[in-house]
Amino acid sequence: MEDYVKEHNCGYLESHGVGLGERQVLSVVLIMTLMSAVCSLLLGAFALCACRFCKTKRRDVEKPPAAAPVGSVTSLHISQSTPDLATSGNGTLTLDDEKIGRSHYKTVIKQVTLPTLTQQHLAFRRQLCVPPSDVAFTIQRMRYDSQGSDVGVIEPDLYRHSAREGGGIATAPENVKTCGSLQFMLRYDDKADYLVIRVISARNLPAKDFSGTSDPYVKVYLLPDRKRKHQTKVHRKTLNPEFNETFTFNVGYTDLEDRTLQFSIYDFDRFSRHDMIGVILLKNLTRAIDLTREQAYSMDICCVPQDKLDYGEVLLSLCYLPTAGRLTVTIIKARNLKVMDISGTSDPYVKVSLMCHGRRIKKKKTHVKKSTLNPVYNEAIVFDVPRDNIEDVSLLVNVIDYDRVVLLQN
Repeated sequence: MEDYVKEHNCGYLESHGVGLGERQVLSVVLIMTLMSAVCSLLLGAFALCACRFCKTKRRDVEKPPAAAPVGSVTSLHISQSTPDLATSGNGTLTLDDEKIGRSHYKTVIKQVTLPTLTQQHLAFRRQLCVPPSDVAFTIQRMRYDSQGSDVGVIEPDLYRHSAREGGGIATAPENVKTCGSLQFMLRYDDKADYLVIRVISARNLPAKDFSGTSDPYVKVYLLPDRKRKHQTKVHRKTLNPEFNETFTFNVGYTDLEDRTLQFSIYDFDRFSRHDMIGVILLKNLTRAIDLTREQAYSMDICCVPQDKLDYGEVLLSLCYLPTAGRLTVTIIKARNLKVMDISGTSDPYVKVSLMCHGRRIKKKKTHVKKSTLNPVYNEAIVFDVPRDNIEDVSLLVNVIDYDRVVLLQN
């Protein structure tokens, strides 16, 4: 009896448990189906909205901008702290608070900062006597006067003297001033067709520096060819240099008859042009000199004619800065000035004047150097000249003796 009751209860529970599980499965399936339907509706609505939005943006992009009216200028916001620039009906720029996002134009207005003129430049323009536009320019031809001054011109006729063999001594004509002598050796190499020149030394050269010495060197030419030349080393502070340097010219022996050998003796200057002390010319080498064997020769150096009205030289430099409108004149030094005092010296200073159309705009001067004919200044003089007027100005440089106030050089 007890076994029957247990089997009956187990069957009843099993039948009721199976029925309860099927109901739960059906409920879960129904809920998932409803959620899937809702999600599908939401995705469809989102896709429809996205499609419409894309079509609207595409139409806006493909739509061409309206043409701006002729003469109109739109504004572009170029600063975060200032309002936009716009134009009024008459073309003038005005301030407008409209943002750049409301405009489709791409016209850009550039901001330009105009340079301001300094007080010196304004004063310079006020002092201009004639406006540059009213100046009439003319072109005139300058005629060369062949009978004028012969500064630095070498006359070959003065040097037509022959060297004598044996002692190898040659003297200059009586009407030519000499300034020392040059010793050299000549030889012709038949095998290599070379003219061999050995510059040995120079004696009794004139003093070119204010220290009483010179810095001589020699240049050797085989005229008429001046492109090819040889030069010795510079010997510092001596009037009797020892060179001992050998040079060669590739030339045929038969061509030597039409060639002229020239020795030019110079004084080296670091800051200015080199001074020519004198020259030696040898013409018709095959007739005047025996080149079959090496021989030593000594010849007088003929001085180069100088201008009688030589007041010396001034070394200066110019520098112009266009952006600042500044003209800088640096007075470096002067040399070989004229004696103005009874002591045999001078007290020179340099005065620089800025001229415009013949009128002096401004003037400045250096310090006075006492008792010297070769003053060294190294002073800079600055003038304010606008860029537009730099072609209308000129400089007048005067070297003046302080005591007697006599003009030495312009």
